[in-house]
Amino acid sequence: MAVRRKVLVSGRVQGVFFRGTCRREALQRGLSGYVTNLPDGRVEAVFEGAPEDVDALVRWCHRGPDLARVDGVEVIEEEPEGLRGFDAY
Repeated sequence: MAVRRKVLVSGRVQGVFFRGTCRREALQRGLSGYVTNLPDGRVEAVFEGAPEDVDALVRWCHRGPDLARVDGVEVIEEEPEGLRGFDAY
C-alpha cells in the first residue's frame, strides 16, 4: 500500500543541489512525486510509494545534501494520488 508525504524543508536548501540530490535519492528508492523550490526559500517535496521508502526520504530531508543546512522540516500526511515518475523543477 502506497503512502504520500509532503515535506517542507527550511534553512539553506536552495542553491545547494537539494532538488537534484533529492530526485536521485527518490528514483533509487522507486518513489514518485516531485521536489521544487518555493519563493520563500524553502523546498517542497512530495513522495509517494512504499512506506519504508517514503520514511527513508523524509529522514534524508532532515539532513539534505552535503552543502545544505536544514533548520526545519514539516511533514504533512496526504492521500496518495497515484503519481508516476519523479520531477525536480
